[in-house]
Amino acid sequence: MAEMFSTLGAWNWLIFGFVLMALELLAPGVFMFWLGLAALLVGLVSFAINPSWQTQLLMFAVFAVAAVPAWRHFARSASSSSISNPFLNKRTKALIGREFTLEKPIVGGTGTVRIDDTIWRVAGPDAPAGSRVRVVQVDGASLTVAAA
Repeated sequence: MAEMFSTLGAWNWLIFGFVLMALELLAPGVFMFWLGLAALLVGLVSFAINPSWQTQLLMFAVFAVAAVPAWRHFARSASSSSISNPFLNKRTKALIGREFTLEKPIVGGTGTVRIDDTIWRVAGPDAPAGSRVRVVQVDGASLTVAAA
């Protein structure tokens, strides 16, 4: 067993790192990736300074433990990007409060408004075409508007 550890070299660490990263592809969970990255780092450092096998194992343990906060930092920053756009999967909610011009008049409580390249049904008080309206409520693909 000691002989196996004493033969640990840079190439073994690099191969071990790539194997761990390949295992991540088979069973995704972002755990093996960080262990593989730690093994790759040990392999790269081993090329430069050729440490003893005990130091190599210690470096692997330190890099693997350091990978956990790094992973949490990257995961947190990735999830915060979705927080910066709270309407990402609720695009219609982003229309509330915006003003648009009626394309067709609201007659009998219904009409249409053009928003970008889409025609939306609107419900609200009767108003002539060309009137400015403000979206006050969204119900599926129908907007409730009031005079702006």
